[in-house]
Amino acid sequence: MIRDIDVLAREWADPHVGADHELARMMRPPVRWERVVVLGDSVAEGVREPSPGYRDLSWVDRLRVAFGLARPGATLFNLGRRDLRAAEIRAAQLAPALALRPGLAIVTAGGNDGLRRRFDPAALEQELRALLTPFREAGADVLTFDLYDMTVNPYMSERFAPVIGPGMEIVTAITRKVSAEVGGIHARLREGPAALDTDRFSSDGIHLNARGHGIVATDLARALGGAAGQAV
Repeated sequence: MIRDIDVLAREWADPHVGADHELARMMRPPVRWERVVVLGDSVAEGVREPSPGYRDLSWVDRLRVAFGLARPGATLFNLGRRDLRAAEIRAAQLAPALALRPGLAIVTAGGNDGLRRRFDPAALEQELRALLTPFREAGADVLTFDLYDMTVNPYMSERFAPVIGPGMEIVTAITRKVSAEVGGIHARLREGPAALDTDRFSSDGIHLNARGHGIVATDLARALGGAAGQAV
């Protein structure tokens, strides 16, 4: 038991990573969020590296537990798969996600589009709109969120930062725009209290580590709670 406490000491002391019960309290999920589906690429799948002092959980894992605590019987399905662009996410995941009849869809798409040399922002905007709109038409809420500014990552070389940084900024701007158009919930992770922390990334220079996933889960829970409060 003492060893477990030592392992989690940093997580418990981290003001930016909420415990499971704190995330549950933040979210205040309404009845319609008893079925949640996650769509996306590696961000949704949960690609990460361990971080000493933190549970090795993805942000999806953490939200799944929190939803269960806040609303016993709640179910979260994760359809996310790495390396997919927005069009591929829509083609492979939209129909199965709708078939699950979710009350809330959490969608992250566009990161792999923004990393490509021939990035077409207009095409991404069209794909995101086609991905989010069917959920809204089916009566489900939609949550989207920013992609972090990876140029603050200490592992990101100066060679790649000027290329990747602008792409992620464009993806984030498009996601914010489309989410607002369809009446979605958007979490502005780039404005979060730990947005500039440099110890939340994995060594690949792109993905987050376990601490980073804990921060994302906390910021998403806060955004969901704000939306739930406005709907009361």
